[in-house]
Amino acid sequence: MSYKIALVKGDGIGPEVVNAAAAVLEKTGKVFGHTFEFADVLAGGCAIDLKGEPLPEESINICKNSDAVLLGAVGGPKWDSLPGELRPEKALLGLRKALGLYANLRPAKLYPALRSHSPLRSDIARAGIDLIIVRELTGGIYYGERGRRESKTYKGEEAYDTERYSVEEIERIGLRAFELAMKRRKSLVSVDKANVLESSRLWRETMHRLAKDFPEVEYKDMLVDNAAMQLVRCPSQFDVIVTSNMFGDILSDEASVLTGSIGLLPSSSVGDGKVGLYEPIHGSAPDIAGQGKANPIGTILSAAMMLRYSFDLPLEAKRIEDAVGAVLKSGLRTPDIAGKEEAVTTEQMTNRILGFI
Repeated sequence: MSYKIALVKGDGIGPEVVNAAAAVLEKTGKVFGHTFEFADVLAGGCAIDLKGEPLPEESINICKNSDAVLLGAVGGPKWDSLPGELRPEKALLGLRKALGLYANLRPAKLYPALRSHSPLRSDIARAGIDLIIVRELTGGIYYGERGRRESKTYKGEEAYDTERYSVEEIERIGLRAFELAMKRRKSLVSVDKANVLESSRLWRETMHRLAKDFPEVEYKDMLVDNAAMQLVRCPSQFDVIVTSNMFGDILSDEASVLTGSIGLLPSSSVGDGKVGLYEPIHGSAPDIAGQGKANPIGTILSAAMMLRYSFDLPLEAKRIEDAVGAVLKSGLRTPDIAGKEEAVTTEQMTNRILGFI
């Protein structure tokens, strides 16, 4: 099979980690008989420098005509003084909107070789972490009505943001989560704040209705404050978590810290169309750009997610994931996870992973 992949290398360490992931995809393609056609796409700060805008129309069209998009990172201090609509981060929001992406998938996995890097107590870390958070991406309080006005109760100005969800929005994210649970360990936790928020009560009602169509999935509700505690107390209990935009934003960042380094973690944004957006969760790290210090694993694992979720190639995805696990077990470390051990470069880490594929 042949697949078209748009490469949004972006800023900072983005080009380094995307090049590493592309090399891994090419090697995997040779092993399994697939061809990957790559197209470079301008977006972020580099697009501002060359085109005067963070996401040129040409870049959107290339992404729409691809089978998937792999993104490195966008942004950096160089562009921090620009007005909001011209900031590099607008490229990411623009791509999500243009591609109709409403579900953010954020895995968190603690590799046995890196248990000592987790901030968790050793007995909790030994029990393992292998979960994925399904975050609703285009609704909720981040997209609701907002503004400022004179307060009628207190002196001066007040600000407000509105949490809003429709049944349709909840159903589509819920279906994604149940379908994902069916492909994993058949366990789903829906996180809300139904004891306080009306939007969460509608969320819970809708999820309960969906659960009837997936009797094989062990489903339960959990309040967000309890979920935040349980992620630290006993993360091994979780398989798939589904939640709203703001709760998912917070819980996915909490989960990422438990694994030892954000440089290891992938993510994807998907919708009803064929094109998904895959990216590591780390930033552009301009302070180490071009020095060979970047950890490429998060981007390489994002490429594995692409194979699994956009191309339906689970064996190929597992080959990459197993290669990453084998390299970490061998003791190879980039600076972010090296501690007192000797660190290797981005290229050395990539080459070792290629050797295990």
